[in-house]
Amino acid sequence: MNPSSCDTFVALPPSTEGQRIIFGKNSDRPCDEVQEVVYFPAKDYSQGETVECTYIEIEQTAHTYAVVLSRPAWLWGAEMGANEHQVCIGNEAVWGRESADHEEALLGMDLVRLGLERADSAEKAVDVIVELLDKYEQGGNCMEDECTFTYHNSFLISDRTEAWVLETSGKYWAAERVESGYRNISNQYSITTKIDKEHPKMREYAKEKGWWDGEVDFSFAEVYSFMTQGRIEAAGGRYCEGRRLLEKSKGRITAQTMMDILRDKESGINMEGMFMTTGSMVSVIPKDVSLPGVHFFTATPDPERSVFKPFIFVADIKQLKHTCSPCFGEDDPVKKKPRFQSKPNRKHPLFLKHEVVAAIIDSTRERGQKILQKMRELEEETLAEMEEYLTVGVEDSTLLVYLFSNTVEKELNVYSQA
Repeated sequence: MNPSSCDTFVALPPSTEGQRIIFGKNSDRPCDEVQEVVYFPAKDYSQGETVECTYIEIEQTAHTYAVVLSRPAWLWGAEMGANEHQVCIGNEAVWGRESADHEEALLGMDLVRLGLERADSAEKAVDVIVELLDKYEQGGNCMEDECTFTYHNSFLISDRTEAWVLETSGKYWAAERVESGYRNISNQYSITTKIDKEHPKMREYAKEKGWWDGEVDFSFAEVYSFMTQGRIEAAGGRYCEGRRLLEKSKGRITAQTMMDILRDKESGINMEGMFMTTGSMVSVIPKDVSLPGVHFFTATPDPERSVFKPFIFVADIKQLKHTCSPCFGEDDPVKKKPRFQSKPNRKHPLFLKHEVVAAIIDSTRERGQKILQKMRELEEETLAEMEEYLTVGVEDSTLLVYLFSNTVEKELNVYSQA
């Protein structure tokens, strides 16, 4: 399996309709991998407690924020997610001059979850991630298989006011602030000369390695990547296609726009094949702090054949049982060494039903089109309902405790009629 690309997007005013930030991400992973959507409430911890991430145990923080995550079901971290302060994070695999074959440490997906659990703003999330990177480093197999698949990570992080791009190469990193317009990232370095934060020894290390002469303007992408900036900008690339689609709707980008971009197969953004889009996320974050953010997740492969279902942070939310995969505890093959000697069935209830319906859509055109139409009608109805919350706010939060789960049940009802 040769991985291609994930894509993460953010649009800020004046590119969006209204005073809203729109975040979106497709998670492109091995086609047999299950992506679950899970919720964890805020929690306090005692001094000295630790947290077991995918491969290593690290020091726990005093307080973690409530998070909703879309993650490969075999690991602790997440491909993408949001927290109660409306911070959203997605990560991408990147490769460059620095070797990615580091021993087991924190995965980039662990860093996504840790950033969400520990940061109440996008900039703070950058600080949290780079501090953890410096202390624990990044490394380990990123696929549930004996076949080793390792990479470094880039991150797109947003909140109610701005966004940040953070790109790493080993322990070195650069970050770029985005305050308006739009930005997207794929599987290559994209930060050039606009660097707003950086590892204090990043440039010195590049000079020592002979990658930068210290004379020309420092471009993180050119110095740390295998590719020249010209190749990164080559027509037809996923990064360029994503940017083109954002530009096409500039000034009127909405949640629907972002969902359409994530569903776009002609551009390759919605991937098919041995690596495919296994989960998708779109978040709508009003700049007005009195209004809720709405986070939509598919929890199923191929957004074109999935329903984006809404989640709003309110008190008393319980675990999202329909999209929560079985837990195998200490018997999980990921926890035992040597790792990945077997692969258990991690399919959650929604995945199982969706798998059957996806086969019907593929094999029976007329019947499949009717199912897709019902799915779109459900999504359109849900988007209209969410628009009211995004415009006037939430009067009775108890009505939203089961928002995501209730929408999944409506989706399952569509499947049962198929």
